[in-house]
Amino acid sequence: MKKAVVKILLLTVLCLLLVIPPVMAATLGDRILKQGSRGDDVAQLQYRLNTLGFWCGKVDGIFGPKTKSAVMKFQSAKGIKVDGIVGPQTLSAMGVYKASRSSTGRFSARDIELLAKLVYAEARGEPYIGQVAVAATVLNRVKSPDYPNTIPGVIYQKVNGYYQYCTVQDGQIYLTPNETARRAVQDALAGWDPTGGAIGFYNPAKTNNAWVKSRQYMTTIGNHVFYK
Repeated sequence: MKKAVVKILLLTVLCLLLVIPPVMAATLGDRILKQGSRGDDVAQLQYRLNTLGFWCGKVDGIFGPKTKSAVMKFQSAKGIKVDGIVGPQTLSAMGVYKASRSSTGRFSARDIELLAKLVYAEARGEPYIGQVAVAATVLNRVKSPDYPNTIPGVIYQKVNGYYQYCTVQDGQIYLTPNETARRAVQDALAGWDPTGGAIGFYNPAKTNNAWVKSRQYMTTIGNHVFYK
């Protein structure tokens, strides 16, 4: 009797595995996406579409009709082929470059977590695109000859005895980041820079610093002004 029950349970599990499509642990840009695709990369696509203003509904990792419609609206707005398929051209228009993913190899897991801590400390409560933007400014500093060439070097840099980020000065940098902040860092590492190359940001309601206000304006996202 027990053996029969076990056999039935095994058959049930096997049937479920055959019926339920697997959810892939992929990163946006690793493969071509189209209606019917499922996985983490689809969720990343949906987050990006929503934050860019092309609403696709709930972020569930399932590429359905709403996601396809949002992709087509994005493609139309960018003047590229409107087919609802997320291939190299569409990914490039979104700022996702497969080749850029290799650059993440230069950063350790500790560096990436530190950047997520800064994003969480500086931008929690900001729109998702604003959190990606904060991460991007740090990476832009790392690439700039005017700043340290490491993530910790940039985040802990002192000028005239003061840290460059208030949240380092007041200790918020040591808070534990949430998954949204970590995801924003991964998007920035993958090449998404909503600021267009900014190297810093500030909240105009919270600073009277003449130097940052004299810098070249790039964009405003949420409560932050981004400058170069």
